Amino acid sequence: MTNIKVGLHKINYGMYVVSSKKGDKINGQIANTVFQLTPKPVQIATSINKENLTYEYIKDSGVFAVSILSTEAPFKLIGLFGFRSGRDVDKFSQVKYRIGTTGAPILEEYTIAYLEAKVVKEVDVGSHVLFVGEVVDGDSLGEGEPMTYDYYHRVVKGKTPKKAATYQE
Repeated sequence: MTNIKVGLHKINYGMYVVSSKKGDKINGQIANTVFQLTPKPVQIATSINKENLTYEYIKDSGVFAVSILSTEAPFKLIGLFGFRSGRDVDKFSQVKYRIGTTGAPILEEYTIAYLEAKVVKEVDVGSHVLFVGEVVDGDSLGEGEPMTYDYYHRVVKGKTPKKAATYQE
């Protein structure tokens, strides 16, 4: 049992900004747990902490967008979306974005592609909820390599926030 943390760090993850809306307000956060579940219909899932504002927005609107970050994304951007709360700062006022088909914001800088989804199922997994969404839109936004969680730790030298699905003490 002493090497669980080592094993967990070997699971491959990406780095994403998962965003949503609540009325005319928008918010987003860094997430590393986004994955495809089915090919037809195309469904994806993301794991969001119940204490996060993005959780409230997804729960309220039933939609979310995933902006897939490139390796060019600076730590400042990751820090803004990963270590700041939307309750304290308007994150999207500091970046280029557009509103997608679902009404959720899509990051337009340091993003190589995006997906938008309508929630079809929620699975309560304790501290987090797994939102399953049917993809309704998506596209490529540029060239580049997607940032992995491993790259974030090794190259960017980033840390894991306590509310992240992959946080380990």
